[in-house]
Amino acid sequence: MAMVRWTSKDLDMLPDDGKRYEIVDGELYISKQPHWHHQFVANQVWELLQNWSRRTKAGMANSAPGVIFADDDDVAPDVVWISRERLDRAIQPDGKLHAAPELAVEVLSPGATNTMRDREVKLKLYSRRGVLEYWIINWQERYVEVYRRQDAVLKQVSTLYEGDVLQSPHLPGFRCQVAQIFADIF
Repeated sequence: MAMVRWTSKDLDMLPDDGKRYEIVDGELYISKQPHWHHQFVANQVWELLQNWSRRTKAGMANSAPGVIFADDDDVAPDVVWISRERLDRAIQPDGKLHAAPELAVEVLSPGATNTMRDREVKLKLYSRRGVLEYWIINWQERYVEVYRRQDAVLKQVSTLYEGDVLQSPHLPGFRCQVAQIFADIF
């Protein structure tokens, strides 16, 4: 029996029911509305990146934008950062990115399926499609895994905890204490 390959057109026909629908390599992934702290952490990261972007005018951060790499690779990372140069080429009339941002960020949701999607499926997708850096954030255990492109593949370069400083060669001058990402979460 042939496996169904989902496409971006199929996503347009799904209900607007508050769930997040994404396609990776033709497979449909469905997520429930995330936990309050998940969204809060994603917003903290967006705010830190966007404040730096406003100061430097280097690019823009956005939360949960549509990123369509191909008809069968259509996702919405929790946060992205993209340089102005890439943005001009990546954004299409549909308002979605059709090329890789420099940075993709996923905040882990509880559950083995969600963890596998972010740590394996999306890691491979972002690696294959040219993302330069990928942050996986665990808000429950309060750490950030940093993956950077090395030899055309995203590889883990560090795990940062609240006492550490998060910075990136792709975001010159950006620095934040990891604790800032988790501020106000009790």
